[in-house]
Amino acid sequence: MIWTSLIVLIFVLMAFDLFVLNKKGEHITNKRAAVETIFWVSVAFLFSGVVYWLYSNGHMEHKTTKDAADAYYKYTTGYLIELSLSVDNLFVIAMIFGSFKIHPDNQHKALFWGIIGAIVLRGLAIGLGVKLIESVSWMTYVFGGFLLFTAFKMLKPEKEEDPNEEKKPNWINRIFKISKQSEGDKFWIVENGVKMATPLFAALIMIELTDLLFALDSIPAIISITQDPFIVFSSNIFAILGLRSMYFFLANMLKKFRFLKYSVFAILVYVALKLLLMKVESFHFMEWLSLPFIALSLIVGIIVSLVKSESPDDEPIEEIKP
Repeated sequence: MIWTSLIVLIFVLMAFDLFVLNKKGEHITNKRAAVETIFWVSVAFLFSGVVYWLYSNGHMEHKTTKDAADAYYKYTTGYLIELSLSVDNLFVIAMIFGSFKIHPDNQHKALFWGIIGAIVLRGLAIGLGVKLIESVSWMTYVFGGFLLFTAFKMLKPEKEEDPNEEKKPNWINRIFKISKQSEGDKFWIVENGVKMATPLFAALIMIELTDLLFALDSIPAIISITQDPFIVFSSNIFAILGLRSMYFFLANMLKKFRFLKYSVFAILVYVALKLLLMKVESFHFMEWLSLPFIALSLIVGIIVSLVKSESPDDEPIEEIKP
C-alpha cells in the first residue's frame, strides 16, 4: 500500500509539472526555473517528514534502519548525494541538446519523458543493486572500487573540442531514421512519405542512456548510506523529479559552477570508502558524519565557484543558444 501510494504521488507530481508548471508553448525564464527548482527541493524535504512519520508509526521498517530519526537522516543524506551527482548529469544533457541543436523551448518535452524513463530504469537498478549487496558479500568492494575509479576519472582534464564541430552518434542513425529537420517538440514527422524520428527523439534516447550510465554511480553511492529499498528509491526519485527545472535554472551558469565537480569528487571518494570499509569490523564510519560532510562539500564547491567566477581573469559565461 505504501509503495503504491508513493508511485501514485510521483505520477501526480509529474502531471502537475506537465499540465500546470509547464504548459505547452510557454518559454521557461531563469526566474521561473529558479522558483520551480525551489519548489521541487521543498517537496523533497517535505517528504522527509513523511518518511519520519511512516517509520515512527511502523508503516515501514527495514533491518538497516534503526528508527524514524535514522530513516529521516538517511533519506536526507541520500537525497543530497543524488542531487550533487545530478550536477554532472546536467553538463552532459546540455552537450546532448547542443549537439542536436534542440531549441530551449522544446527541451522540456525530452527532459519530461527522460524523467519517466529514468524512474523506471532507476527502480530496476535499485532493486538489483540492493539484492546484490544483500546476497553477495563482496559486492560492496566492487561498488566501492567502481566509485573510486569514477571519482578519479573526473579529475582527468577534458579534451578541447571544436564548438563548430557537430557531433552525433552514428549508431542512432543506423537504428532509427533521423531527420535533419526539427519540427517543434515532435518526436516523429513524415518526410517525403517516410516516417522519421526528429533530432529531439534522438536527444531523448541519448538522455535515457546517459541516465543509465549515471545510475551506475548514484545507486552504489546511496547504497553506501542505506540498503533500505524505500529510502534508496524515494531519495533517488525526488532528486530526479527536480532535475528538469534545475537544468533550466543552471543551463546558462554551468561554467560558473565548474568547481562543483571537486565537491562531487570528494563525495564519491567518501561513499566509496564507506563501501570498501563496510565489512571491516575494526573500523566503523560514524553515521552522523555523512550528512555534514556532503553538505559541507557542496557549500565549499558553490562558494569557491562563485568567488572564482568573479575574477576578472575568468572568461565570460556564454549562454546556451539553440
